[in-house]
Amino acid sequence: MTQDQKLKYLSFALWIFGIIFIVGIYAMMWFWPAGWGWEPRQPEYEQMIMGIYATLGVFLILAARNPMEHLSLIWFTIWVNFVHGAIMLVQAIVDENERTNLLGDVPALFLVAIVLWVLLPQKRKA
Repeated sequence: MTQDQKLKYLSFALWIFGIIFIVGIYAMMWFWPAGWGWEPRQPEYEQMIMGIYATLGVFLILAARNPMEHLSLIWFTIWVNFVHGAIMLVQAIVDENERTNLLGDVPALFLVAIVLWVLLPQKRKA
């Protein structure tokens, strides 16, 4: 894949992930709480997560216009999803009541991190 193709796909991925972060997380917590929430239900926690990810989603959509000008935001998104997913992975393994998250939000967080990382164009040589 050429660098220009990667950039095109990266812009598209930023748009898609931005929309998912704005509306999809709330929808998944509502329609599949076992895979996207934690027991017992914690509305305050869920509101915090939705607020953070919805805000990040808005900025990802803005970054989609020119991803190379927003590399720090993209790297932040990669690392925050990786770290969030890793912490939740350990918690879901340790707490047998949360194993369903191994099929829901845990792989989704890793997927976002991996897709964005793979699509980041290599730095161009001067």
